[in-house]
Amino acid sequence: MCGIFGYVGTRTAEPLLLEGLRTLEYRGYDSAGIYVPEYGAVKAVGPIDALAAKLTEPVPGTSGIAHTRWATHGEPTEANAHPHQDMSGGVWLVHNGIVENYQELRDGLKMQGVSFTSETDTEVLVKLIGTLYKGDIADAVTNALAQVRGAYGLAVMSPREPDRIVVARMGSPIVLGLGTDGNFVASDPSALLAHTKDVIYLDDGELAVITADSHAVRTISTAEQREKRPERIEWDVEAMKKDGFAHYMEKEIFEAPQVIENTLRGRLITEKGRAKLGGMESVLDELSRLNRLQLVGCGSAYYASEVGRYWLEEYAGLPVEVELASEYRYKRNLPDTKSALLAVSQSGETADTRACIQKAKEHDLTTLGVVNAVGSTIARETDAGVYNHAGPEIAVASTKAFISQLTVFALLTLLIGRSRDMTQADGQAIARALEELPGVLQSVLKQAPKLQQVAERYADYRDTIFIGRKFHTPIAHEGALKLKEVAYIHAEGYAGGELKHGPIAMLDEQFPVIAMAPQDDVYEKMVSNIAEVKARKAPVLAFVSEGDTEVAQLVDDVIELPRVHPLVQPIVSTVPLHLLAYYVGIAKGYDVDKPRNLAKSVTVE
Repeated sequence: MCGIFGYVGTRTAEPLLLEGLRTLEYRGYDSAGIYVPEYGAVKAVGPIDALAAKLTEPVPGTSGIAHTRWATHGEPTEANAHPHQDMSGGVWLVHNGIVENYQELRDGLKMQGVSFTSETDTEVLVKLIGTLYKGDIADAVTNALAQVRGAYGLAVMSPREPDRIVVARMGSPIVLGLGTDGNFVASDPSALLAHTKDVIYLDDGELAVITADSHAVRTISTAEQREKRPERIEWDVEAMKKDGFAHYMEKEIFEAPQVIENTLRGRLITEKGRAKLGGMESVLDELSRLNRLQLVGCGSAYYASEVGRYWLEEYAGLPVEVELASEYRYKRNLPDTKSALLAVSQSGETADTRACIQKAKEHDLTTLGVVNAVGSTIARETDAGVYNHAGPEIAVASTKAFISQLTVFALLTLLIGRSRDMTQADGQAIARALEELPGVLQSVLKQAPKLQQVAERYADYRDTIFIGRKFHTPIAHEGALKLKEVAYIHAEGYAGGELKHGPIAMLDEQFPVIAMAPQDDVYEKMVSNIAEVKARKAPVLAFVSEGDTEVAQLVDDVIELPRVHPLVQPIVSTVPLHLLAYYVGIAKGYDVDKPRNLAKSVTVE
């Protein structure tokens, strides 16, 4: 959730640390700080600019660590901000994650005479390291972590060893960046792109020591040396720029056609009505014989999985269960040797989703992943999987990653369906629809000015309900989620048929309904639902198929969308919902790229 950046080399560290923190702003934070051994620590509450404003004189030193904090233990204050120090000032630490036994450790340290100045679990960790530091910071970290339960990604320095940074990982990502004039560490590879594309991902239970010209990785528990080859990051710095758009969220919505092209590239065999997913080839025979497939995800990834369930059951004839990752990890799982688990995560680091993979492995289930971040933990821990190839997503609210996840599920439906009962003709129809999708979305994006006008009319409402049926039920949930995230409007998603079972009681002139009403096989049912809504005098914005005049006569506002194959219609419907949320957030004057209280990658439970 928080951001870590560090550097040791031949260049002045302070500007690199600030630049690194700025690249991590999108992850969400409420305070920030840096530590440079030759200078000391500086911390500030609020944006990186507030931290930079406190650095009024040149900061000497060619090494340092930095952090953006998102409060878990303790409010956003300078005392709670990172870096934290031990009693002597001889150990400094930045930390992502949660120390679960921090109270137990804190009580033990107090008995030794250690005092505390913050409310954080992180301060407990650094002061524990400080009590164990005898001259080798790596050994002190190793010995301290042997006493720790919980999740951590951390970077540690000492003014007595200013040319070394010690990092360790358990459940929270840490990446080494190998540069030409020094080496780097970060919690997200995107922060390294301005300096190097050669990275080493730490695995859980590993510790690394970096200097200006070396790096060494070992296990925490046994100190066994690990030889790890650098990997090459595919993305570049240009992909992370706004390119003239007002916000990253806007840019990423408008990238939807390109995202689909990248997700589909080399994966469609249209003339045969088939999909080719290289990452799934090793388990394709198993997939064709599954009794059921379990899908897990959080937030938008969960809703993408719900769409995938509809498709896989309807077109591939495969029974599917979808679970919130935060719930699946705690429920009783009934083993089935002909079942598999597929985890969906943009970052590939989502803590709850990772825990589901571990649980599935305990039951000897095949584990699969759909992730966007190459080299992420989920990508490495699963038996097989698919990369989204959506490129970096900076805005906290996921838009293009969600579109890519839907596209991957369409490919999986084609892949598994053709290995089961899907006919070649049906496969060809789906493949053609997917090929045409980028052009279709270009036409949808041309309606952005109209959507902005509509959004401004709905920006002053406090509540709303999104409704859909069948494939569009999870799309209604996704639309509601986006409006909550970036416009702070109370929004709920419902299946249209559920209105009369309770939610319709809330409707009046001040409670609008957003209706997804394409002309599909449940269209007539949806029209009836809209009529029920209008009978309660609620304003209605409907998204309909081109040329639909029936719904237009019932509702207050209408947006027409291209008619496409039913399988890809939810993808077409999603883009205008993302734009609607974006424009409502803008109309309300909010920072849509960094919504309050949210973080891009949720790496703690």
